[in-house]
Amino acid sequence: MAARPPLDTAPKVSLREVSRARAIRRFRLTILVPLIALFVLVLMPVLFLQLYFSFHQWSIYLGSWWDADYVGLNLFTEVLTDPRFGWAILRSLAFATGSTIGCFVIGFALAYLMHKPFRGQALYYVVFILPMLTVPIVVAYTAEMLLYQSGPVNDLISRILGVEFKPAWLTDPNVALPAVTLLEIWNWTPFSFIIMLAGLSAIPKEPIEAAEILGASKWRIFWEVQLPLLRPVIFLALVLRFLEAMAEFPKTWALFQGGPGTATETLPVYIFLTTWQYFEVSKGAAMSYIVMMLMIVIVLLAIQLLRREKRSLDAMYGKAAREAGGEP
Repeated sequence: MAARPPLDTAPKVSLREVSRARAIRRFRLTILVPLIALFVLVLMPVLFLQLYFSFHQWSIYLGSWWDADYVGLNLFTEVLTDPRFGWAILRSLAFATGSTIGCFVIGFALAYLMHKPFRGQALYYVVFILPMLTVPIVVAYTAEMLLYQSGPVNDLISRILGVEFKPAWLTDPNVALPAVTLLEIWNWTPFSFIIMLAGLSAIPKEPIEAAEILGASKWRIFWEVQLPLLRPVIFLALVLRFLEAMAEFPKTWALFQGGPGTATETLPVYIFLTTWQYFEVSKGAAMSYIVMMLMIVIVLLAIQLLRREKRSLDAMYGKAAREAGGEP
């Protein structure tokens, strides 16, 4: 008797699945190819030119840039041993940390109050998002008019408190950095508000309903159910806001130009001064590379922490699903 051919037990892929996979691949290429082309044609030449300046001593007074003297790592050593650069890092970290916490706390509070529908909700959305739509330079010049020592802000606070309140927001070195931090909080709180509102809206209703049936208070539901589920979103909002705050330049420059003294001389301001005011192009390039490496390290650490939060959340959902199915 002739042997039967073996049966084909492999799962068959439908034409619809193949077409869907091809469409997804085309969509990814449509998104990635322009970005890759932009990086290769625009950003890569700039990065290589900046790297060249970092290893060659050149300024606009030294003739042709291709004739600059090779100095190796001397510029990086000069930057890393520059006390002014160290203070700029500390100011940037203080500014970014303060503004990030302020934006998150206010944005989260507003999102928590707004995530359930109510009448007139759209109007509040517009009001809360409006500061983020304002151009930073407009924020700075408007604040300059409002924050004069005898300006409307101090006058209004004095009337409310019943005592004279006239801090020199624009000329006191001890007040200047907190002033621009408050402006940053006002300008970018809507960013945290939008992210946290999306996170709250995406929380599944089943865990909350189960906690309500068990008689949990609103505080316990928030602390033990909603907050753990929001941890990845919270961390993402904090990281994105921190990175953007580290690069903040328009408001700080328009209001203070690094002053009074060096009170608001953050990293972007000091790099701008070094490159375009003192014309030390090579030192500015080396400084930019050091800051870029610092930001890369922060981003990589943030990615690792985000992955850990996602694994923790997946484990939480898996445990809940097993318990719901009656598995041990």
